[in-house]
Amino acid sequence: MTAIIISIILMIVSVIADQVTKYLVVANMELHESIDVIPGVFRFTYIHNDGAAFGSLDDARWIFMILSTVAIVAILGYLFWKKPQDKLLLSSLILITSGGIGNMIDRIRLGYVIDFIDFCAFPKIWMWIFNVADVCVCVGAGLLALWMILDTVKEVKKEKAQKLATKAESADQNGEDNEL
Repeated sequence: MTAIIISIILMIVSVIADQVTKYLVVANMELHESIDVIPGVFRFTYIHNDGAAFGSLDDARWIFMILSTVAIVAILGYLFWKKPQDKLLLSSLILITSGGIGNMIDRIRLGYVIDFIDFCAFPKIWMWIFNVADVCVCVGAGLLALWMILDTVKEVKKEKAQKLATKAESADQNGEDNEL
């Protein structure tokens, strides 16, 4: 039960961090204004994003709201009914959910998402502006992919060990000599 309580606290903290940073941007910047943090590398640029991740699929607000709601409800349902104990899986799902909730709040309240994190060092390669919720979703998705890889490797190793144990047991039952 402690893992679920910690997860809920982390989710709330992540959503609050996202909303507070967006509030600070709106309160202190004009739309489309940029403030250099590290000139030529990193800046805050305040924009409104009508689309999905990194500004793709503009004006599809309702599609994102429906898909986000389904994903958030599904993940929360999984967390509360299955109560996963693996910390990597739990962390990934919490980050994805809190990022989804953070952007959902903007879509419901404003009709768009506030973005402001702008890495401008490689403008021909990276031209997207994002927010804390997007970071949560992307890091969470990366951790989920890592968990899936590690879990698959663990399962393959477990299956191999079981096959070897079954083979050894079968050889012992048949009276085969396992000595060299």
